[in-house]
Amino acid sequence: DQEQREGAEVIREGIRMIQISAAVLMWLLVVCLLPGMRLRRDHSILIAAITIAVAMTLNIDQLYMSLDALFAARNYVDLLANVSLVVGIYFLSRAIIRAATSDEKSERKDTRGTVLLGVVIVGLMLSFSFVNTQGSSNRFMLDYGDQTPAAVYSAIQFVYIGYVVSVTGITCFRFRADMSRPYYRTAFAFIGIGCALALLLVSMVLVMDLLHLQGRLDAMRAVSLAYDGTVVAALAFLCVGLAIPPVARRVVRHKESETEEELVRRLTEVWEKTAGMRQDVRLTRGVGSLFQRDPAGQLHRMLVGVQDALLVEPVLARSLDNTEVRVL
Repeated sequence: DQEQREGAEVIREGIRMIQISAAVLMWLLVVCLLPGMRLRRDHSILIAAITIAVAMTLNIDQLYMSLDALFAARNYVDLLANVSLVVGIYFLSRAIIRAATSDEKSERKDTRGTVLLGVVIVGLMLSFSFVNTQGSSNRFMLDYGDQTPAAVYSAIQFVYIGYVVSVTGITCFRFRADMSRPYYRTAFAFIGIGCALALLLVSMVLVMDLLHLQGRLDAMRAVSLAYDGTVVAALAFLCVGLAIPPVARRVVRHKESETEEELVRRLTEVWEKTAGMRQDVRLTRGVGSLFQRDPAGQLHRMLVGVQDALLVEPVLARSLDNTEVRVL
């Protein structure tokens, strides 16, 4: 008995670590996405990350039990977590498909997908209402999975997730080679693998639900061991894949800014010898003020100014030495 209790405690501790790891991974993704929020027109990926992170966080045992106590111990927190998860999966799929396909269809309002999401949420609430619960349970499907409504509740959620991640994964692998930048191709590969693992995860859940209904608990527990590791693996691949583009863009943009600033500094002397000599094509503001605000825009305006000056007065080209011509 002592050994059994110790073994059960080890299993519970392992489950807690998986729950915390899953939540931490998702919140780290949110942190990676936040800096570029103002620059993006479409916030689907951020909405997806936040809602999935909320779902993962609500599954942490201690937090789940504390919050559910505020709802008369009716396990409404489990329903809230699962609704948040399907909403997050929907927005995740939309964001990835929009990133992969630049055609007009991806920009249209996704009426069919929104209706399907609404049907799934209603189905979750209806099936949940028929589950006979007795107090808060941080092991909802383990405690109540022998009831048909609970199996339906789980099946609705995971069949929908399986459908969405399969479409998303196929899209990633289909359009991966069309991505112009290497980091996008890498990101799509990670996301595609994450979707494949998520589909495997869905299959495991459906098998466990069926085994539970049949009363084959030993077989169900054997499948659950593989399930726990697959959860972390799927989330890890998805989070890394989704975090690569925003992080890579910031790194690339930083390098480009350094190059632009260097080019502005090297071009300033050329500009002074050409456009700077002519008031009619001279910039209305000084080089320094615009350089501080927008190096790329400043570089463009300086080049236009130099070109205009040389077109109006070609003799100015004689004032440039070979080094300055190469800079230009």
